[in-house]
Amino acid sequence: MISRRLFNQGLTATALSNTLSATGLDAGALPAVLASERAEAEAAKQIAPSKDSSPFALGIIGAGSRGQELIRSFLRVPGVSVVAAADVYAPRFAQLERICGRPVAALQDYRQLLDRKDLDAVIVATPLGLHGEHVTASLASGHHTYGEKTMAYTVEQAKGIVRAAAEHKRIYQVGHQYRYSPWIRAALVRVQQGEIGEVTHIQGYWHRNNDWRRLVPEPSLDRLINWRLYNEWSLGLIAELGSHHMDIANWVFGEYPVAAMASGSICRYHDGRETDDNVQVVLSYPGGRRFIFTSMTDNAKMGDQLWVYGTKGSLNLTLQDATFFYEPKKITHVAPAANGKEGAITTSASYNPANEMPYRGPGKPVDVSTAEDPTTAATRAFVYCVRTGTEPIANAHVGLGSALGVIQANQARLAKREIEIVA
Repeated sequence: MISRRLFNQGLTATALSNTLSATGLDAGALPAVLASERAEAEAAKQIAPSKDSSPFALGIIGAGSRGQELIRSFLRVPGVSVVAAADVYAPRFAQLERICGRPVAALQDYRQLLDRKDLDAVIVATPLGLHGEHVTASLASGHHTYGEKTMAYTVEQAKGIVRAAAEHKRIYQVGHQYRYSPWIRAALVRVQQGEIGEVTHIQGYWHRNNDWRRLVPEPSLDRLINWRLYNEWSLGLIAELGSHHMDIANWVFGEYPVAAMASGSICRYHDGRETDDNVQVVLSYPGGRRFIFTSMTDNAKMGDQLWVYGTKGSLNLTLQDATFFYEPKKITHVAPAANGKEGAITTSASYNPANEMPYRGPGKPVDVSTAEDPTTAATRAFVYCVRTGTEPIANAHVGLGSALGVIQANQARLAKREIEIVA
């Protein structure tokens, strides 16, 4: 891997090209190396621990479980406080005040929150079906906005958020926190520099063994608290889990997907839910490249992991680490000798089951100086971007890319056919 230290010392393109050759990387990778190093330098600024402790007032729309988790992370940033919250479920206000350790203005109507002039930024952590309305309104009211993923429920809403952020010149960051993961960033720099060759396929898993249903105080609150299980507000497992892996696929391939296929069913939990309890997605990218995602809720063997497959090796990403694996040396085929014999050269007809067995040995872990929670890094980066006027890593265009994959994959699931994705 090319170190950031060498890049920052002003290594010339010629010297860097020589370094690439010494490390076994193609000199044609030079533009990608330079781009990735610039991106990493900018990411390091955004993610670095903050020395600025000036007051930073937040308001939040949607103070449920995810909203409260975000608040815990934001409160770790020096100077940040939560001064107002909007939610339709009153018990959440008391929960939020316990987290904040101070009174927080409680509002039933999110528009009252957006009318306030004492906010530096707004968090939107409402159900997916409301993201478009709430984020667009927040930006239009002049507030910098951190919006949970998936960006929006429809393509038009997602594109509307992109337009609103540009038109109102506000900072918008989408909640794709894995863009800020130290081990994922470190690993993908090496992928972009060619360590595993040309990446052609990415496989994502998010498998659990639970019903994804939360207890409710009374049945009338089921659709409010378990909104992820109902089509009015949710795009199901594809959005809530698959969007993270789709975002990483876009990051690795450097492009948006161009087509989607998907399937799903309710095969385990026949409890009145509307969203599937298992899904399978294939996103197509230019050049015939593919991203494949599966999620199930009755077997956790695979857990949450993502595999990046290249011509020279593979990368495994999890919630805690990253590990490289390398392809065995390829068999070289040579022309037969004059006597017609191939000697000891192995040919395709020389089948050996051992050669087809999955590799079960150790890989090469990615070493990073910190294993910080990505949400903590993402929230700190957002505050930095608002304070400095810097474009976030996970900006509106990043959010749009994963939203396109999620929304059109869901459409393909419903239509039972491949759907073209038009950015």
